[in-house]
Amino acid sequence: MELTPLRFVRLTLLFAAVALLAIFPLIGLPKDWILYIFLFCVYLALANMWNLLCGYCGLISLCQTAFIGLAGYTLVIFTWNGLPISLGILCSAVVAAVFAVLISLPLFRLRGIYFAIGSLIVPDALRVVFLLWRPVGDKIHGKGAGYMLKGLEDISMTHIYWLAILVGIGSIFIMRLILSSKLGMGLAAIRDNDTAASSSGINIFRLKLCAFVISAIVSALAGAIFFMFDGYIAPTGGFNMKWTMTMILATVIGGISTEEGPMIGTVIIVFLHFVLARYAGISLVIQGTLLIIIMLLVPQGIMGFLRKTRSYQSLLRLLVRGAG
Repeated sequence: MELTPLRFVRLTLLFAAVALLAIFPLIGLPKDWILYIFLFCVYLALANMWNLLCGYCGLISLCQTAFIGLAGYTLVIFTWNGLPISLGILCSAVVAAVFAVLISLPLFRLRGIYFAIGSLIVPDALRVVFLLWRPVGDKIHGKGAGYMLKGLEDISMTHIYWLAILVGIGSIFIMRLILSSKLGMGLAAIRDNDTAASSSGINIFRLKLCAFVISAIVSALAGAIFFMFDGYIAPTGGFNMKWTMTMILATVIGGISTEEGPMIGTVIIVFLHFVLARYAGISLVIQGTLLIIIMLLVPQGIMGFLRKTRSYQSLLRLLVRGAG
């Protein structure tokens, strides 16, 4: 991958941002701000993976919530059996990857809106399964067959925060690597016209499966880190539609099929998360209404709109000249 001046500027700014974010807990930044950044990194990883599937692959996947919930319950099984939580995080990614492969066999036979509907059923089915099944066979907490995670007393919030930064920033690098590779070009061809891509010798199933598994792994890691922070997992929370709404809103608001879009959209989503906290009963309705308004007024998202403005183009040229 050639290091162009613009790419060099982006990498420099990204590394500087990562270094700054990493030291925030060490310099006494207020806990509220640490929480904002933590949620931003978790939501960013989820938004990037949904953007990979929908924006660059043409798959309107509504089953990412399944990977998040499975990650949480994998942590429960590991921690309740006295196994290291670090091993539970890694295995949550493995479980999500295996599950993604299994459900891809029937799901990839569907196309368009039928794929979206089929994928929507998956997390709901898992929610029912975990409402009925007690994976560690012990006393449950609350009304939703939930469990508290064990072994978190030795893990500080700072370490969980650093893990969130790792998965959030890591998702940006993963997207960059995919989009600059043959995989990214193949996915773009499938999105534009899968029939033409197939006739050109592209293995559609293999490329879709690769993107699907990558998104499952990163989503599971983000989910595992979130439940480490939360300390509790229940079917109604782990397999909640709010996760899907968060991914879609962040991607659509920021700009689908753009690398910067999910970052911009996630900033707005985190802001809305705290603003709408007092309206928990109707927050999904408000977010859904906002999504419709954005799609009607700015269908290309904020980043797509900015790219059409002269000021944005002038800024890019200025950055390139500065790097040169």
